[in-house]
Amino acid sequence: MNNDFTEQDPVKLYTLHRTASRMLPGRNAPIGIFDSGVGGLTVTREVMRQIPEERIVYFGDTARVPYGSKSRETVIRYSRQNIRFLKTRGVKAIVIACNTASAHAIETVAAESDIPIIGVIYAGAKTAVNSTKNKRIGIIGTAGTVASNIYPHVIAQMDGNVKVYQKACPLFVPLAEEGMTDDPLTKEIAARYLQEIKDVGVDTLVLGCTHYPLLRSVIREAVGENVTLVNPAYETALELKALLKRENLLNDGKDDADGKDKYEFYVSDLAEKFTDFANSILPNDVTNTKKIEIEEY
Repeated sequence: MNNDFTEQDPVKLYTLHRTASRMLPGRNAPIGIFDSGVGGLTVTREVMRQIPEERIVYFGDTARVPYGSKSRETVIRYSRQNIRFLKTRGVKAIVIACNTASAHAIETVAAESDIPIIGVIYAGAKTAVNSTKNKRIGIIGTAGTVASNIYPHVIAQMDGNVKVYQKACPLFVPLAEEGMTDDPLTKEIAARYLQEIKDVGVDTLVLGCTHYPLLRSVIREAVGENVTLVNPAYETALELKALLKRENLLNDGKDDADGKDKYEFYVSDLAEKFTDFANSILPNDVTNTKKIEIEEY
């Protein structure tokens, strides 16, 4: 298998690998979302906003964050474990709310799955291509995402005339995890990371890690007002809605859970810290986060 996998249209990818012989969860089953830590909450927030009737089970692999510095093989193993856990919660579809896992694992896990699994890369790339005017797109992400060359591959398939400039920003994840979203140190690091992106004159910048929208204000300050920032979280929520509609899996609202049962949150470590962070960015209160032993899956 080619290590430089190009994420496909999520609808086509799911249709290609779907196993129809098994009984699939019903339309009122929850959506599963996983990330290496808290970054996937930006995707969760958009799913709550765009598809408010849907139930959600979120897993943050807080014990093993970040994924961006891990090997492809390790990221695939982690992703398989995360998916196996989410399936125990009866989910009807899964969003890999992590660019690194989307880059390295989605082809493998989608081929193994009988429910829809989509990543965050295709939607962000498509929006960037549609947004750029000067055909210069910047990508910032973890070292793993940048090394995979996933965004240049996907964008080239969409528009071969676009030039893509990538920059790994590994310190952004721990800064976001620590809540240092408006700290002077974060601003200095952002300015240093993004100077070369500014120098090549991109007019569109993809926030190629789901943690990065948490640092949107400092990124905006570093690149200037004339650069369009693309948040794949928002676009992924729209792609998910379209996929669920196509597969007749949208929640019909007839048997909807409410309160804490509607949204379930699990982590592999630091549950209390996660709960505090989630409540700072989600539109709905998180009252209980459960710690699980992910290595058991």
